[in-house]
Amino acid sequence: MSYQAELRNKNRGYMNLIVWQKAMELFELAWKIAYVEAKIDFKLRSQFADAAQSVSSNIAEGYGRRSVNEYIQYLYISLGENLTRGFGLNRVEQITDPRIREFDLLHYEVENRLLRLIEKLEQERDDGDWIARINEDPEEYRINPLLHDSRTPSLQPLPSTPIVRSVC
Repeated sequence: MSYQAELRNKNRGYMNLIVWQKAMELFELAWKIAYVEAKIDFKLRSQFADAAQSVSSNIAEGYGRRSVNEYIQYLYISLGENLTRGFGLNRVEQITDPRIREFDLLHYEVENRLLRLIEKLEQERDDGDWIARINEDPEEYRINPLLHDSRTPSLQPLPSTPIVRSVC
């Protein structure tokens, strides 16, 4: 079961991007290949899964930067490492040909979606249409109508812990 955040606010707009959703699928597939199906060396499988997760993470982090140039930079660095690691693991027969083909097809889709997003952002930047602030219309972010407002629900305070300071 995939968790989809029901809580929405102005900073979670990237979750509506199909490319982010597909990047999460890419991470899920990489995780299954690296940790469930294959007997890959611990360090290599960790690097492969981490590289796949960095794609969706870079989309989210770039989005949160509010600078179109930084956003574009984060999108550009998202994919090369992951694909190279997958092909390398296939070459040393750690990932089967059918599985790397499946991974490559999903990776290619994410890559093309990222390239289209980059083109759109570059066009908005060049046309001067980029707005670096968060839009104030909460409907645009599909805030859950069951919530009364977008404030964080109150949390229980953490138990206080004494501060221990060492004297050197």
